[in-house]
Amino acid sequence: MKDVMGVIYTTKDDIALRELTASRAVAALPVVGRYRIIDFVLSSMVNSGIKNVGVIMQKNYHSLMDHLGAGKEWDLHTKNDGLFILPPFQTRENVGTYEGTIDSLRSNISYLRRSSQEYVILTSTYSVFNTTFDDMVKTHIESGADVTMMYTRRPLSDRLASSTIGQHNFIKLDEAGNVLDIEIGPNTPTYENFSMNVFLIRRKLLLHLIDQAVSRGVHSIHRDLQMNYVGQNILKIRGYEYKGYHKRVESIPSFYNFNMEMLDDQTRNEVFGSHPIYTKVRDEVPAKYALGAKAVNSLVADGCLIEGTVENSVLFRGVHVRRGAVVRNSIIMQECDIQENVEVENVIFDKAVTIRAGKLIGQRQYPIVIGKNMTL
Repeated sequence: MKDVMGVIYTTKDDIALRELTASRAVAALPVVGRYRIIDFVLSSMVNSGIKNVGVIMQKNYHSLMDHLGAGKEWDLHTKNDGLFILPPFQTRENVGTYEGTIDSLRSNISYLRRSSQEYVILTSTYSVFNTTFDDMVKTHIESGADVTMMYTRRPLSDRLASSTIGQHNFIKLDEAGNVLDIEIGPNTPTYENFSMNVFLIRRKLLLHLIDQAVSRGVHSIHRDLQMNYVGQNILKIRGYEYKGYHKRVESIPSFYNFNMEMLDDQTRNEVFGSHPIYTKVRDEVPAKYALGAKAVNSLVADGCLIEGTVENSVLFRGVHVRRGAVVRNSIIMQECDIQENVEVENVIFDKAVTIRAGKLIGQRQYPIVIGKNMTL
């Protein structure tokens, strides 16, 4: 798709993810043993043939920059177009965060203006899904829509975390697929159509809308622009249903549940089987299992040394589970050390955590989270 570019708006550190985003952006959050959250949407763009992708950074973006590099793993290290890292302009007053999506786009208006593609796919980085945008673009052009929103169906019976309600948007559609109403952050949604925060729009129209928004002092593309234009019937906004696997990683329970879901073969194949997910490659020796070690229904990354027992867990690179130690239903990130005879269950360890003795057992609904470089 030569006429489509991608813009990924990375959210700042999120209080609902606590220690996991204290020093990294949500987009850089490690998942499934070797990936980062941003890998899924970025790979979906690359698999759609998009060659011009801009990543709008915010506070704590250094880990994300290190992960993306020049875009080589996504074949975006090209002379024409490619991967563009768009860090915030920091001053004494501006600490590197934006008031909203419109604010971030306005700060990077020169990038949008010098791009040559006719259409823009604008996304956030909370969502995990694997698709291509070819059919969405085709449907958008054929329908003559001004904006197309990607959505997925979410039963009204699904409970929403109270800490993230304000981030959820639901849309009402007519039989032709036109958006009639948008609910932003409802405590009790009226509609099942859950917005995935993926939008397709003509680049010149987006530039015009940004200019209009800035002149009126508004910041949110959802609350201030979309609701206004839908209500006044100024723009033709349509919905496009995505029917594959979709997960919003926006809280500790959702992060934990997503990783645990990837232990199921059928679910994992649904996410990774349709199109490749690219990520930064790090050369490590294969995982090693000592005599007497036990590993059941777990994802164990390269460089791990397993001498104890691992059950229903996700282990990142370089984790050492020593003799007599037991790890159950847990997510253990890079270079953690679970020492002899230690037992952990329903926990999330960030990088380089060492636990020397005892038991640490959380609840599946509320796993225990330990931040980076901690020793217990």
